[in-house]
Amino acid sequence: MRESDLEAVAAMNDAAAPAVNVLGTDGLAEHLPRCSAALVAHDASGIIGFLMAVSPGSEYASENYRWFSTNVPGSLYVDRIVVTPSAKARGVGRALYAAASEQARVLGLSRITAEVNLDPPNPGSSAFHARLGFTRVGEQVTKGGSVRVELLALTV
Repeated sequence: MRESDLEAVAAMNDAAAPAVNVLGTDGLAEHLPRCSAALVAHDASGIIGFLMAVSPGSEYASENYRWFSTNVPGSLYVDRIVVTPSAKARGVGRALYAAASEQARVLGLSRITAEVNLDPPNPGSSAFHARLGFTRVGEQVTKGGSVRVELLALTV
């Protein structure tokens, strides 16, 4: 991901709410430097997906990142993955996770972690992560009680 991608990525990210939190271009620009993996997928139409992941020891205030830091240490935390609706079922998400898995191995990490909303529900993402082999390692309520997530891990 490059700075020149941020406007398109922010639009895609914010359109995916509530599956991911809205950040806008400024929020993504602030988040990008703390990411160990910030990947985009393209086709002829432009950016069709992205993934942002954070390594252990980052200064990141996310409730889910903190949970994984404590309960699944030594993992690459996928903070967000978004694929445009027109690109779903084309292997884009799988390819982004494959690249993130390779980055985890390069960093000497044995697991990738992520969370998926249970409330508000995101059954498509839950099913996608299960197909990739993620297993549930926990559950928590975040954002002052407004969101409940399943916490997932995948050995790479």
